[in-house]
Amino acid sequence: MSFAPIRFLTLLLAAWLLASCGGGTSQVVAYQPPRVLAFGDELSAFTSDGRKWAVNALTAGTQNRDCTLLPLWIQVVAGLWNYGFEQCPLPTGQQKAFTRAAPGARAADVVRQIDAQVAAGGLQNEDLALVLVGVNDVLELYGQRDAKPREELVAEARRRGEVVAQQVNRLVGLGARVIVSTIPDMGLSPFGLAQGAAAAQLLSELSAAVNGRIRVNILNDGRFVGLVLADELVQVANRAPGIYSLANATQAVCTAALPDCTTATVLAEASASLYLWADDRWLADGGHRQLGALAAARAQLNPF
Repeated sequence: MSFAPIRFLTLLLAAWLLASCGGGTSQVVAYQPPRVLAFGDELSAFTSDGRKWAVNALTAGTQNRDCTLLPLWIQVVAGLWNYGFEQCPLPTGQQKAFTRAAPGARAADVVRQIDAQVAAGGLQNEDLALVLVGVNDVLELYGQRDAKPREELVAEARRRGEVVAQQVNRLVGLGARVIVSTIPDMGLSPFGLAQGAAAAQLLSELSAAVNGRIRVNILNDGRFVGLVLADELVQVANRAPGIYSLANATQAVCTAALPDCTTATVLAEASASLYLWADDRWLADGGHRQLGALAAARAQLNPF
């Protein structure tokens, strides 16, 4: 299938977002970061042998995984400069992309991930940092719904969004350029939808609380920070998946648990590229490609 319509729509959306999120209009000199560094959770993580918390592609006619296919959103961005990751090197190009993201990570863990990067030599001027975290925070707080008042849970979600924003601004202070994404609207995930309407509404409210504080507390200067909106991506896809050339935006495509899902363990006759969700909480290739395209447009259009 052709991805030209997706790219056209994505670039139009990215141009609109630049005007609405503090972005600039153009780069005088094309930006090429010395490195790409990712921080966050399962959405930006690999296992040591290159498996992803998404659908892992198999080489045609074999059971051999190829981690360069069905890329994570961070791989889409790093691919602008032909940079590969240590856990998933490119056969050609330079392995100048690194991720400290880890499964189960929450906002507080990103503080420690950046601490580890600083201890390992810090950041170079104009490194590109990619930040996406908060899904596990929302799921943790949702799990406390029977023990704590709704208002307390929402307030804590806001606080955690502020932690994420503080770390984005910290990265800028360390010399990086940053692309930060809001988290998907978890009320519209397969997990959220399976909980029932009232529970899904709480998950959406917690997601919005995290995202709202990220958006209002990051440095609002397109020379240093670019914002992409995974929550709006999920919301639009839920209403009209065809806009993103998706066949399904409400069901999981995997029949095996992540990170062991492969193109051989998806629903019969389904394609990971046509599904938004891999399992009930994490994005499939259809989601990662769209999010990666938005982030890549930021990297190319913001005046970094």
